[in-house]
Parts: sequence; C-alpha cells; structure tokens
Amino acid sequence: MNVYDSEIIAALLQEKGLEEVTSPEKADVVLLNTCSVRELAEQKIHTRLGQLRIIQETTNPTMIMGVVGCMAQNLKKSLLQKKPYITFILGPDSYRNIPKILTSNRTSSRVIDTHLSSMELYDGLFPARHEGINAWISISRGCDKFCTYCIVPYTRGRERSRSSESILQEAKRAIDKGFVEITLLGQNVNSYRSSSGGFSELLLQLAQLSGLKRLRYTSPHPQDMNDDVIAVHKDYYPVVCDHIHLPLQSGSNSILKAMNRTYTWEHYLSLVEKIRSAVPTMSITTDMIVGFPGETEKDYEDTLDMMEKVRFDAAFMFKYSPRPGTKAAILVDTVPEDVKSVRLNRMIRLQNKHTLEKNQALIGKKVEILVEKESTKNPYEMMGRTSTNKIVIFPALKVKPKDLITRTITDAQGVTLFSKP
Repeated sequence: MNVYDSEIIAALLQEKGLEEVTSPEKADVVLLNTCSVRELAEQKIHTRLGQLRIIQETTNPTMIMGVVGCMAQNLKKSLLQKKPYITFILGPDSYRNIPKILTSNRTSSRVIDTHLSSMELYDGLFPARHEGINAWISISRGCDKFCTYCIVPYTRGRERSRSSESILQEAKRAIDKGFVEITLLGQNVNSYRSSSGGFSELLLQLAQLSGLKRLRYTSPHPQDMNDDVIAVHKDYYPVVCDHIHLPLQSGSNSILKAMNRTYTWEHYLSLVEKIRSAVPTMSITTDMIVGFPGETEKDYEDTLDMMEKVRFDAAFMFKYSPRPGTKAAILVDTVPEDVKSVRLNRMIRLQNKHTLEKNQALIGKKVEILVEKESTKNPYEMMGRTSTNKIVIFPALKVKPKDLITRTITDAQGVTLFSKP
C-alpha cells in the first residue's frame, strides 16, 4: 500500500514539474512515506531521519524534509517535539496538499495536516510507476474491522471503496504502459463494495481485460471470503492466479476472539477446504502473530496444530508488539519477550518445513512462469514467478521479462524453485 501511495505522491509532484532524483544529496525535497503497523517500521524511520539530518547539515542545507503516511498520522506530536527540522507532516489523506505546500512560500514554517477524510480515494490520479511487470492498484482505503492489535483504522480512517469504473480505467492505462500483471490492494480487499457490485464482480471485470496476463490481490479477510470469489478463481484461471494470502493470525479461538478477528479456526479451516476443493492447485499463504496478550501455551500449541492442518505454502510471522491507541495496547502483555522469541522461532522452523515439503512436491512437474528479471546471483540465469507466487530460477535462454513460459521444476531449496536442463 505504501508503494502505491508513494507512486501517487510522485505523480502529484511530477504534475507540478518536479523530477525524481537518485539520492537525497541531489534532492530539493525528501519525503518519507511511513508505516505504523509494526514497531520495527517506526524505528527504521527514526534512523532514516537521523541520516537525512546529517546530509542536510553537511551537504544539502536547503533540502526540505517531510514525513507522510501512517506514522505521521499516529505520531505527529512526537515528531514535532523531537524532529524540529521536519518541514511538514501529512497523514495518508492529505497528499494532494503537498504541491501547494511546496509552492506557497510557507516552507519556512511547519505544516501539519493529518485530517482523515471519509471521501479521499485519490481517484483521477494515475500513479507515477517505473517500468516493470506488476502494477499495484488500490481499490479501497481504510478499514472497518477494528482488530484489537491493529492501528490501521485509526491512521487510515474508515473503509471506503473506489468506483469500479475508476479502477478499470487505471488498470487499462497500466496495461497500455506495458504492465502485464496487476495486484489489487486493500486492507480487506474482499469487503470491496461499489454500485457495480462486490469484489467478485470487480475481479471478473478485470480478468477479461485484453493484455492482462495475471491478476492478484492482497489481503482478503476470512470473514468476507465467499463462494463467488472462489468461483472466479476457478473459472478465470490462469489470469486470476491460484494464490490467496489469507491471514489467520492465531489458531486459538480465545485469542482470535481477543483479537476481534470475527471468525473461528473451524470457520477458517472449512474455508481452506472449500478453496482447495474448487482449485486444487491453490497456494495459500498467511500472517501469524505470536505472543498476543493472554496467549497460553495451549493457545500457542493450538496455532501450531492449525498450521499442521492447513499446511500453508508460506507465512509472515511476527512477535506481537503493542501499538499505542489500539485496544490491545491497554491489555497486560502477559507473554515475556524471551517466551515470544522461543515460540516464534519454533513456528518459523515448522513453517519452513511445510514450505520446503510443498515446494519439493513440485519437482518433476511443469509450471507456468512469468519471467521477471535477471537473477541477482548469476547473469546466466533468470528469475520468474509461478501463478502460485513461488520464485523460480531457470537458464536465461531466449527469454525476456514479461514472457510466459512453461518449465519443469528440477529442484527446490527453501522458498525457491529451480528449473535446470
């Protein structure tokens, strides 16, 4: 989402005649687009601001610095007090004001705009994308789920959806620019609603666009995943990819309830079975949180048991960290940090085992690969991705980026597949 928002900001600045540069030493303006979902992301921003301050003091004294996005929305008071060299602080609904701020001769004073809008969707703007394979397209902003650990509803506001006409127009322009894959973005993409219908109708319309080779989305909410969406996966494969990133977070019903996830592990498992029954090749990946307040050893074991039942293709796994302003932040953090670390490491080992076994099962099978780029380790090899979102390394023989090729998998190591002669 931040990549897409950064492309929107770049488009706004380019419309006013600014040009992108390759380093802060050359820049008149440096903007840091921030995230508050996890503590580590905030720590990185503070480090980066310190590095930019040194550049400003030593080599580029006229450089203007701005902090935008979720961290600006959530921590504006802290930024004001501790970073006096920041010129402006803008929340995720205030990007349209950046050109005006830069041209209004007010840059000697600080500008703060973190007003959340119930209307802003950045419709009518075509993101300033670099050439590539995949185009990110945001279909909605904000969130209405209010999971107790999540800061997003407070930093990005309530959920609102773009019109299907606007999304289709942007998708067509991206395809005309040479993009062959589109990934739809939303905090909960499958809760999308417009006058033209819901998420399944949008998928169906996009899947029929001429020139589009692959269509993906992230991330759906298990509560809103329905039969119509699953049917589009089945009926419009291979354009609609056989990969779903379906966040579980925990395999314990008591923890899921405390997280306000609004589903049970039984519901989630029945959903997985339904998906795999309709599309047997479906790759399912997930998000997991370890050490949520109140998580007992049994809750944790239930989560590992759920992982054994589902056998995810891959997972993003994190230790719980409280986000100020969320409901979970006022709960007593009952799980010590060393216990969180032990639980996380054990979970990672289990998932790595499942991922390797899933990938080894593909050895000897033919897969379709969308060629992306030259391998970073060997100029005689290329890297591409399967429809199930698995990376494949293969010889660089008569292929180029954006080609769709079919090759036989000969090896699997960790998360990577290999296809060699």
